[in-house]
Order: sequence, then C-alpha cells, then structure tokens
Amino acid sequence: MLKYFVFCFLVLESAIALDETCVTDIGIVLEFNIYQNSCPDAESIIFSQGCDGSVLLDDTTDFVGEKTAPPNLNSLRGFEVIDAIKSELESVCPETVSCADILAIVARDSVVLSGGPSWEVPMGRRDGLTASKDAATNNIPGPNSSVSTLVAKFQNVGLSLNDMVALSGAHTMGKARCSTFSARLQGTGSGPDVNLDFIQSLQQLCSESGSGTALAHLDLVTPATFDNQYYVNLLSGEGLLPSDQALVTDDDGTRQLVLTYAEDPLAFFEDFRNSMVKMGSLVSLTGNDGQIRRNCRNVN
Repeated sequence: MLKYFVFCFLVLESAIALDETCVTDIGIVLEFNIYQNSCPDAESIIFSQGCDGSVLLDDTTDFVGEKTAPPNLNSLRGFEVIDAIKSELESVCPETVSCADILAIVARDSVVLSGGPSWEVPMGRRDGLTASKDAATNNIPGPNSSVSTLVAKFQNVGLSLNDMVALSGAHTMGKARCSTFSARLQGTGSGPDVNLDFIQSLQQLCSESGSGTALAHLDLVTPATFDNQYYVNLLSGEGLLPSDQALVTDDDGTRQLVLTYAEDPLAFFEDFRNSMVKMGSLVSLTGNDGQIRRNCRNVN
C-alpha cells in the first residue's frame, strides 16, 4: 500500500506539470467506461496524470526524455508501481489499456485512498512516441514562481486561476527537497508570509543535510492525508514552496480562494474534482494516434 501513496506524489506532481505534449488539442473527447468490453477488469487491476505517458519513458542512447529534466530529477518516484500494473494488464488484456490512462486512474485512486474525493475518469488516451526534456524544463512551474507566472502557465493550456489554486491543493501530500525551497529559508521581518518558527525549523532541517537533498513534507500537519490542511498552512505562513506561499501574498484573488478552501473542505474537494477532470481532458493522442505501449518505459 505504501507504494501507491509514494506514486501519488509522482502522479500529482506530473498532473500539475502541464507538459506541452499533453495539451495540443483540448477539443478531443474522451469516454467513460471505454474498457467495459475490451478489458472489463482494467480499473480493478490498476487500483490504485500524465496525458500521453511521456513522463514514463526512460532515456536511451539516442533519446533523452523528461525524467532527467530539472523539475523531475530526483523528484518523481514510484515508476516501478506502474511497471507492475502494466505487466498485469498486459497478461489479461494485451495492448488494450494505455499507460496514460493508467496514470489518470492511479491519480484518482491515490487521492481516494488518502481520504480525498473521487471522480469519474474519462479514458481513451493513447501513449506518446516521444518526450521532451526541454518542454518539461520550461513548462513545469518552478517552485519560486509568482502568482502571475502560475496563472499564465495554466491559462496557456485552458485552465483558469480557480483551477490553478484548486490543483495546487495536491501539495497537501508529498515532499520537496531543500534546494527547491531555499528562498523560504531567507525569510525575515514580520510580514504576513513570514512564520519565523516554521522557517527556523526548515533552516535546521536543511542545515543538517548540508547538500540540499533533505526532504520536507509539503504539509507538515497531515502529510499522508488528502485534505484542505495545505490552505490552512498557507494562512499561517507555513507554505513550504515560495510558489505556494505566494498564493496568499501576491494576489487578492488567489488569497480569497485559499480562504474559501481553508474554511470549507467540501468546496475544495468539489473544485479539485472538477479541475482534475478538466485537466485530464487536455490530451493530444486518441483514436489511432500514438500507440498502446506494452512496456510503459519504452516505445513498442
């Protein structure tokens, strides 16, 4: 069971990554229960967001994919979980269920297993034949991003400010390396974004490792539960990443949404559910495009 939670971090981070290969055509329609006849046990086998599974491809001698892009390197984990799921699916329903659909279903089930909301996952994604390290490097919002940068990156692929704040709630789970939140360690003064006790605890954690590789929970209070604590933390100055804390200090619109979600967990769950469905529909490959990989790490 622990591996499913570990992979939740991979899925939710890649779900927010907005890799450009995922969003070339938002007019493509996915379907519910698409495997009902061809592989009726697909969801029970997967049990647990990539859009075309590009993030799963391993580097080769003549191909460099997304796994080694700076935002992903030493961050995404749990690929062996997808390997096991895909292997079982291939034994039951060969070349039927795409790696991209596996990721979408795992994202939903990881959230549910952690106490979060559920949603129907539209399926029919096909797996990509390539991946782009440059796209992952340039398009994944950085941990020091301002609200204006976050909004722009999300709006570029058809997602709203509301979607951005709701999907940021995925940071209610997971961990981040000290090197990704080093700017938070410099916090001084008494502004609304400064919690000196919190910053001092981070300084101690990171100084003990000395290499920037120590990990801190994105949500120190309930790190293994999918809930609205992330937004409560932001209001008390305990957002781990600068891009998280910016949601309450850089923009009145995002701050108001943070307040709403902190006060009303059901409102957060509803908006997160809707935004995940919306984001999951940003696919580039369906129908006869791409392929159904036999091994999620390699093109057939």
